[in-house]
Amino acid sequence: MVELGVYISGDRVVALVIGGGGREHALCYALQRSPSCDAVFCAPGNAGISSSGNATCVPDLDVSDSSAVVAFCQKWSVGLVLIGPEAPLVAGLANDLVKAGIPTFGPSSEAAALEGSKDFMKKLCDKYGIPTAKYKTFTDPLDAKKYIKEQGAPIVVKADGLAAGKGVVVAMTLEEAYEAVDNMLVKGIFGCAGGKVIIEEFLEGEEASFFALVDGENAIPLESAQDHKRVGDGDTGPNTGGMGAYSPAPVLTKELQSLVMETIIVPTVKGMAAEGHKFVGVLYAGLMIDKKSGLPKLVEYNVRFGDPECQVLMMRLESDLAQALLAACKGRLSGVSLSWSSEPAMVVVMASKGYPGDYTKGTIIRNLDEAELVAPHVKIFHAGTSVDAAGNFIATGGRVLGVTARGKTISEAHDKAYLAVNEVDWPEGFFRKDIGWRALKEDSPLSIK
Repeated sequence: MVELGVYISGDRVVALVIGGGGREHALCYALQRSPSCDAVFCAPGNAGISSSGNATCVPDLDVSDSSAVVAFCQKWSVGLVLIGPEAPLVAGLANDLVKAGIPTFGPSSEAAALEGSKDFMKKLCDKYGIPTAKYKTFTDPLDAKKYIKEQGAPIVVKADGLAAGKGVVVAMTLEEAYEAVDNMLVKGIFGCAGGKVIIEEFLEGEEASFFALVDGENAIPLESAQDHKRVGDGDTGPNTGGMGAYSPAPVLTKELQSLVMETIIVPTVKGMAAEGHKFVGVLYAGLMIDKKSGLPKLVEYNVRFGDPECQVLMMRLESDLAQALLAACKGRLSGVSLSWSSEPAMVVVMASKGYPGDYTKGTIIRNLDEAELVAPHVKIFHAGTSVDAAGNFIATGGRVLGVTARGKTISEAHDKAYLAVNEVDWPEGFFRKDIGWRALKEDSPLSIK
């Protein structure tokens, strides 16, 4: 068993992170702390990554142009590329980098179909006996509605392709389900991503996120994390990209984690290899711990680190991230283990008022340096910021900041994170006040401003 808690190899490396959100800021932060990493670039990056010194940002590198990315890597002797978002993966950036001989952490476009096509993922589950919700796929709206009527509500309607996190409708009534089918198959609101729909049984239980590093043949689990998708306190309102997260997640006991590896992750990795699409990268399984059986079922796969789960994982990782990712790129994960801080971490997302609907851009955010200094082990990851002519940070996105803290207990991590949140001076921002409530249930009630 190789411990990556310390730097173990002669491979010193220059890394390039593709992306410009909070997840990428957290990855740059972890790579910069990796003893074997000589330098970190981030393309395009963002103002917060740049000003934090966690990476050198390359805003003018067009990451949709593979040849430009390859040329940059060759010019700067980049020995590890880490692709953050899903769109460049599905577009085949990893294929082109690997072809050019550049070690790349992220799946080929064929393997990225695990996220890019829900129908592909469900068929793989069928073929390799991976537990998931009962489903059928449709292209004809009348057939889809007939099936919905037979099954009854509540029921789930999903667009097959990538729809920026908005392609899933949990319909509590038949009418809602019919409307979702019409929106996707008749009105085409998701374009070609909604040209095929998956109608799926509604699963009841507790959601959990599970992450594993994969080298094509082997997988090693990362620590558990849990996010909060709904915009409002008490898990109310519309779904978002995620309003906060914490790690570890009490719902994922050690027994359950072993079961997920055995019944879901390993069969997926072996199945993809058998199909001729070896998966290299991080597999992020969205799970439902079934209320009836207590067993995990696969809801969806993402082929990248979750955002904001990545922020809490990187706050807890003690190993050399660059070496772990290189081991995955080179098919050498077998026998590798990662070391983690025993201290829990929590991230609270600060978003622009109006998100996930329309919101104003360009509002000024102050006091970020002071907020990071409220307590030890507090870090603010930037997701959607820029700098104005006067040097002020301004909000340019929906989710803007990930205020992250580590503490001796989940309560302490929680208190530190909210202390920092309350120090940030941004009247046009908002945040959930109950991040981590499931993990805090057994603790004493906490008051938050």
